[in-house]
Amino acid sequence: MPFLQLIDITLHYEVSGRGEPLVFIHGLGSSGQDWQPQIDFFSRFYRVIVFDIRGHGQSSRPPGPYSIKLFAADTAKLIEALTESPVHVVGLSLGGMIAFQLAVDHPHLMKSMTVVNVGPQVKLKSPRLIVKMLHRFMIIRFLGMRKMGESLARDLFPAMEQTSIRETFIERWAENDKRAYLASMKAIMGWSVADRIAGVTIPTLVIASDLDYTPVAFKEAFVTRMPHAKLTVIPNSHHAVPIERPEIFNAIVASFLEAQHPFFVEK
Repeated sequence: MPFLQLIDITLHYEVSGRGEPLVFIHGLGSSGQDWQPQIDFFSRFYRVIVFDIRGHGQSSRPPGPYSIKLFAADTAKLIEALTESPVHVVGLSLGGMIAFQLAVDHPHLMKSMTVVNVGPQVKLKSPRLIVKMLHRFMIIRFLGMRKMGESLARDLFPAMEQTSIRETFIERWAENDKRAYLASMKAIMGWSVADRIAGVTIPTLVIASDLDYTPVAFKEAFVTRMPHAKLTVIPNSHHAVPIERPEIFNAIVASFLEAQHPFFVEK
C-alpha cells in the first residue's frame, strides 16, 4: 500500500496505467477510491494517480488548521515525488480549489487543468448559503458524519435508481474523521484566488452540472477571465457528476485531454 512521507503527514496514493501523468483530486469528505470509474477508463491511456488529501481516507488526519494553500503544497510534493514532467490535473469541488491553487502557486507542475463544479473563490454572499453552511456544521457537531452523509446523499443522488450509489456514499462518508472534516470545511470558507486566475495560461476545462449548488452563470463569469479556458455543462446532473454520470463525464474529459496530447480513445 503506497504512502508518501511528508514532513508532518503521510499521503496515501495509488498509481494505475502508463503514459502521461493524470492526477485526480477528490472533494471534501471523499477519497481517491471515489475516482474508480475514472481510474478504470483513463488508466488505459494515462498514468493515473489518485490520492487522499490530508485529513481524508488513508492519509494522516492531523488536527487543523488546514488551508487550500496547504492542500496544494501537499499535492505539489506528491507530483514532484511521483513524476518527472508536468501533469494533467482533474479536481472536483474542494479538489478543484486545490487545482486552482496549484495553478497559481506551482504552474510549472501542470500541463492542463479540469475543474468540476467549483470556482476560484468561496464567498457566502447570500443568507441562504450561510444558513446552509451553518446547518451542515450543526449536523456534524451534534449528529455525526453518518447523518451528514445521509443528508448529502439525498441531494447528490436523488434518483430512485441511485439507491446503491447512495448507500455506498453514506458508508464511506461515515468513515470521515469529524475534526479533520470540520478543519477542511473551515479551510474552504473565504478562500480565493480569483484575482490571480487571469495569469493561468494552461489549457483549462471547467465542467458544470446544471443542477449543481452554484449556478452555471457563476462558472461562465470566471471562465471569460481565463485566457485558455472553456466551459462544458452536463445536463441533468448534480454536484458529484463523476460518480453520477461517469460515462459522459469521462468522454468530456477525454476529449479535452486528447486535444492536448492526441491518443486513440475507444468510442
